Amino acid sequence: MSRKNLLTSITERKLTAVNSTPAAARPGPSLPPAMERNRNRGAFGAITKSIDELAEKAQTAKEFEARLLEGATVVELNPEKIDPSFVADRMGDDAEAFHGLVEAIRQRGQDTPILVRPHPQLEGRYMTVFGHRRARAARVLGIPVKAVVKELDEKNHVIAQGQENSARADLSFIEKAVFASNLERSGYGREVIMASLSIDKTVVSKMISVTNDIPKSVIHAIGPAKNSGRDRWYKLAIKFRVGDAGERAGELTESSEFQSADSDQRLALLTRHLDANEPKRLSKFKPQAWTPEDRSVRVIAKPRPKGFSFEFANKDAKPFGEWISNNLDDLYEAFRKSEK
Repeated sequence: MSRKNLLTSITERKLTAVNSTPAAARPGPSLPPAMERNRNRGAFGAITKSIDELAEKAQTAKEFEARLLEGATVVELNPEKIDPSFVADRMGDDAEAFHGLVEAIRQRGQDTPILVRPHPQLEGRYMTVFGHRRARAARVLGIPVKAVVKELDEKNHVIAQGQENSARADLSFIEKAVFASNLERSGYGREVIMASLSIDKTVVSKMISVTNDIPKSVIHAIGPAKNSGRDRWYKLAIKFRVGDAGERAGELTESSEFQSADSDQRLALLTRHLDANEPKRLSKFKPQAWTPEDRSVRVIAKPRPKGFSFEFANKDAKPFGEWISNNLDDLYEAFRKSEK
């Protein structure tokens, strides 16, 4: 397969919303009538649905890898010569799941090769596109790792990496959001992010919004939260848009209760903590509005816990706002004199 057409069929996949359930690609095995009737009822229905989704995700990832690696030569590489991708896509690692992978490879070998490219800066070394955990497992076992080596530029690298990981069931919403944010900070446009995660422009914007609102240190303190979707993270993000949420979050993240909880519990604990400890002093602040007699402009003054904002509306909003900006020196001098 030529380099030119390497990702053509893959990047043309329909863009979807994050955490949505894809349509079934093929009919699954039929269930007995009694089980079929209960398939969507109660706990049994939820468990059956989860199993179906996990199986479908795993199959989707395998099919993706098969398409990308089709016709390529599989070689064995020393895992000590393989470096991680230049952009991270996971937050930490599940030790139990990784141990299971190591044991599976120990018993039956490596089923699927990883994808690497020649390292762009270090001769004789390789950079992982996808298959980081398989490469680590081979390193732990002291065996060569099966790999396909392809010449990829950075754009096709991140698209292949993002799509392979997003096809799997174990990449959470916030991990995808952090991956998208890392790509944007690295200078990649929204089109590349959309292609790498197979999502639309609206979802990309919401992902970036969440990672911009919630401090990076808080996101990493919470962790991947595998069972928490966009809505839970978006609710938390709103808390950080006003007030001193950062300081109040620090009160909880340093506590033993927070640190002993799992990732999803940490997200819930912090959201409840910020809900219960909204700054009481905000209640005494009331926005004030001013309008001249001709109503050519409307100014709304909004005190905030650590600042003050003005909003301008109506016909003269822009020129009046620009005039104030150009005369801040004089206005501030008048303010200082009024204080004296």
